[in-house]
Amino acid sequence: MTKVPVRYAIGIDSGTQGTKVLVIDFEKGKVLGRGQGAHAFVPGLQPGQSEQDPGTWVTAMEAALGQALRQSQVPPAEVVALGVSAQQHGFVPLDAAGRPIRPAKLWNDTSTAAEANLIIQKLGGRRVFIEKLGLDLAVGYTASKILWLKRKEPGNFRKLASVLLPHDYLNYYLTGKTKMEFGDASGTGLMDIRKREWHPEALAAIDASLGEKLPSLRHSAEPLGYVRDDISRKFGLGKVLVSSGGGDNMMAAIGTGNVVSGVCTLSLGTSGTIFAYSREPFIDLDGEIAAFCDSTGGWLPLLCTMNVTNASELFKAAFRFSNEELEDRAQEAPVGSDGLLFLPFIDGERVPVLPQSSAVYFGLNRKTFNPGHMARALIEGTVYNLGYGLSRLLGLGIRPREIRATGGGAKSRFWLQVAADVFQTPVEPLEEPEAAAFGAGLQAIWCYMREHGQNVSIVDVVKSHVRLGGKVLEPNAGNFGAYSALQARFNSLWASLKKEFHDHRKADQL
Repeated sequence: MTKVPVRYAIGIDSGTQGTKVLVIDFEKGKVLGRGQGAHAFVPGLQPGQSEQDPGTWVTAMEAALGQALRQSQVPPAEVVALGVSAQQHGFVPLDAAGRPIRPAKLWNDTSTAAEANLIIQKLGGRRVFIEKLGLDLAVGYTASKILWLKRKEPGNFRKLASVLLPHDYLNYYLTGKTKMEFGDASGTGLMDIRKREWHPEALAAIDASLGEKLPSLRHSAEPLGYVRDDISRKFGLGKVLVSSGGGDNMMAAIGTGNVVSGVCTLSLGTSGTIFAYSREPFIDLDGEIAAFCDSTGGWLPLLCTMNVTNASELFKAAFRFSNEELEDRAQEAPVGSDGLLFLPFIDGERVPVLPQSSAVYFGLNRKTFNPGHMARALIEGTVYNLGYGLSRLLGLGIRPREIRATGGGAKSRFWLQVAADVFQTPVEPLEEPEAAAFGAGLQAIWCYMREHGQNVSIVDVVKSHVRLGGKVLEPNAGNFGAYSALQARFNSLWASLKKEFHDHRKADQL
C-alpha cells in the first residue's frame, strides 16, 4: 500500500482589524495551529475616511504565520498549499517598481461618494449602470477610490502603474505575481459580472489608461504560483502552491460550506453580510443586493451592512465593558429594549444606501437611559439592519434552507439568538469560527488537488472538511411579534432621517 504523504495547508484572512492564520490538516480539515496580528489605521483622518498602510498587513501576516506554525508543531516543510482572504474593495495603488504609492483606502471609506456618483452618471445613471455591469456602484467599491486619486491627488495618480485589491497585494508579496480572480474583482465596480471581464465604459469613466493598470482576470480554480524562495526560507517552508484567494466574503462562503443552493451565510464582523450561492448571475436592479461572482465559479448575491462589531467595540470602550459584560448588561433588558431603537450607522451605511448617515439612539427615556437597554438595543439594531437586507434577498427569490453563522459576533450565542428571532429562521454555528481563513485554506487544498491531477470539485472538499458545531439556535416564536413591529419601525425611522443625515454631514463639512 502506498503511504499517503503528510500534508498541511495554510489559510490567511487579512481583515479590517487584523490578520488571522490557520494551519490546516490537508486530509481532514482539522485546524492545528492559529495565529493573529493586529492592523493599525492611518490616524487623524476626516470623518468618512478609512485608510491603512499595506505594510501593516504584511507585518501582521508574517507575525500570525509564525505564531500559527509554532502552535501547530507541524514540520513547515510539509505545508504544500496556501490561500489568502482579505477585506474587499480596498484600493492598493502601486508604482512601476511595485511599491504602494500611498495608504490603501478601505472598504468602509465613504469619502468618495462624489466620485461614485460621477462614474454612475457617466454611464447613464444608476439603473443603466446596473443594467450594464450587473451590479450597483456602492460608495465603498474600488472604482470610486481610483477616480478620487485622480481628482484629489493627481501627482500620485501619475505614478499609478498597477491597481490591486488587499488580497491581491498579499498574493503579490508572497509570489511576485499580480493577477485578479473573478470573485474579488467583481467588487471593484469595474467588471461585467455576467461576462466576467472588465467593462470598457466603466474603465473609461475613470481614465482612458486604466485598463493598462488592471491585472488580468483568472478563474478562481487556477492557482497563482508558488511562495517566493526568500519567504519560504524565512519560515522553513518547502514548495508551497498559492491559490487565487479571494475577498473575505467569497472565502467565508467556502469556509461555511455555502457552495450549493439552499445555504445562506450570516457573517458578523466589523461589517455584516448575508449571502448565498447562485449558479447564475443574480441581478438586483434596485442595487441593494450586490451581484458578486464567488470564488468557486458561481455567483454570490450578497447583502452588506457596514456596521456590526465596530459599533459594539465603541460601546465597550465607552463603558469599559468586556464582551461578557456587554452581553450580561444586554440581557438585563427585555426583548425589544422597551422600544429603544439603535440605528448603527457609525461609518455611514451601504444598505440601506445612506453613505452620509450617522448612528442614532431613538426612544431614550427614564426607563431606557441605562447601559442595559442601550447594550441590548445596539445588538438588536445591528440585526434589524441586516433584517432589512435579508427581506430584500427573500423578495428577490433566495430561499435558504439554513443560515450558517461566522465572524466575531457569531461567537456569541446571545447575538445569534437575536438573529434567529428577528429572521424567524434557525441559525447554525460552525465548528470553525474563522470561516474566511478556513475557506482560503480549503480553496488552496482544492487548487492543489486539481493541480496534481485529481478531478475534485470544491463541493467535494467542503463536504469532507466543513462541520457544524454546537447547538442550533432555534427562533423563539414568542418574540416574533415584538421584533416584527420593531423591524418595521426601524425601517421607517432611517427612511425618515435620510434628509437629516445629508444635511448634518453637509453642515459638518462647512
